[in-house]
Amino acid sequence: MKAHELRELTQDELAKRQDELEMELLNLRHQEAIKKLENPKRIREAKREIARILTIKREKDLNIKKR
Repeated sequence: MKAHELRELTQDELAKRQDELEMELLNLRHQEAIKKLENPKRIREAKREIARILTIKREKDLNIKKR
């Protein structure tokens, strides 16, 4: 998801999405360890999306408005 799409979500929805991505990342790392990972780029994408979510959650906590 793009950052502007994530900013439209509520805190609960962001937390749910973060949990989903963390589970996906765990599964991707497991697949990588057993040499069954088909798309290694997906690990980077998942980590970046988790970082985006954490940033947006922090912005909402501090009431920072973005365009």
